[in-house]
Amino acid sequence: MGFYDLSKAARENLVSEVSDAIRLDITDNKSDKLRTFASNTDTYIRKNAYLTVGRIYSDSQDLREVILKVLDELSKDADEKVRQTVAYALGEIGKVDAEKIAEMPEQALYDEHHSVRNAVIGSLKQMGEKNSKPTLEFAKRFLHHPNPKIRREIIHGVELRGRTHPEDILPLLAELQNDPDRMIRETIVHVLGQISYKKGCLEKVVDALNNWNNKELVKKALNEIIDVHKRYERFSGKSAEEVKVYIEHKIGGKL
Repeated sequence: MGFYDLSKAARENLVSEVSDAIRLDITDNKSDKLRTFASNTDTYIRKNAYLTVGRIYSDSQDLREVILKVLDELSKDADEKVRQTVAYALGEIGKVDAEKIAEMPEQALYDEHHSVRNAVIGSLKQMGEKNSKPTLEFAKRFLHHPNPKIRREIIHGVELRGRTHPEDILPLLAELQNDPDRMIRETIVHVLGQISYKKGCLEKVVDALNNWNNKELVKKALNEIIDVHKRYERFSGKSAEEVKVYIEHKIGGKL
């Protein structure tokens, strides 16, 4: 029976049991219970495990070193679900204390399993929203990594920060506007579209694109921005037609 097959009361009891078991484990300098939950086939059990680790880290300074030691051990586990849970737990910790886990997400970036690498993307997104400076510093270290998969993961990882503070990530995207990998360039176009429709972001994105030298990519990005506003019109401040008029005015010509 999965987590959401349980009644609300049963789910609340299970969350409490998971939290208590993990806290007791960590207090005793152990990782047995955490590993059990982290390897569970139910996504929501694993999620409760890494959220619990994040809460304990935030609330209990005396347990922080133990938590980091336990996560370091479990990051080498043979089960990819355990390594994935660790990557997400690092994201929770990174929201409040990114400096302490600076090197650990790097291991997960190179993980052989895609679910672990995707967890790093998710963690970077969460960290960037709450604790941007060290997260962006981490991203810059891998922005020109020789492996295009790593570069794509970094671009995805900074997207969430861009939805509220596009000025923080636009310079990073600009550095890769002429990347030789087609998928990287397409990912940049996608991210530019996603950060453009949030309130106050369109103007910053378009102003930045006016200074980019890859005019082909810029044109694709501007068309993507209009299309995103069309798809998400209920959630954006401008209609797709208003955005098209605005862009054409800013660039001084028709798209």
